Amino acid sequence: MSPNVQPFFDLQTGTLTYVVYERAGSAAAIVDPVLDYDPKAARTSTASADAVIAFVRAERLQIEWILETHAHADHLSAAPYLKRALGGRIAIGESIRRVQGEFKRLFDLEADFALDGSQFDHLFADGERFAIGALEADAL
Repeated sequence: MSPNVQPFFDLQTGTLTYVVYERAGSAAAIVDPVLDYDPKAARTSTASADAVIAFVRAERLQIEWILETHAHADHLSAAPYLKRALGGRIAIGESIRRVQGEFKRLFDLEADFALDGSQFDHLFADGERFAIGALEADAL
C-alpha cells in the first residue's frame, strides 16, 4: 500500500514537514513539524503547525505518530504543540540519547537535564517496524 505524503514547506528555515496517511479519514503521522521562530524578535509562533492542523482536520485524519527524524539544528519542533492539538505519540530514534549527551555538554544544559530520551513517548530501535494505521513503516 502506498502512502499519501503531504509536504509543508517552511520558507524561513527551508525545511519540510510532512503528513503521511493512507486516505482521508485514516490514521496518519506528522514528520519533522516546524515551530516558527523569529530570531530578530526572539519569538516563536505556530503558523506552520496551524497549517498542518488545518490539513489534518480537513482530511479527518487521526494522528498516531509525531515523528522526529533527528535532533534539529535547522528549526524548532512543534511536536508538543501538535500533540496537544491532535494527539499522537512523539517518537525519535533511540540514538537521541547520545545526541542529548553532546548537547548537554556543548550547550552547558542544566545538571538535571535527562539524557535518557524521556522527553519522547517512544524511542525507535534501528529497523523497528511500526504501523501508521494500515501503513507499515521501518525506523532507520
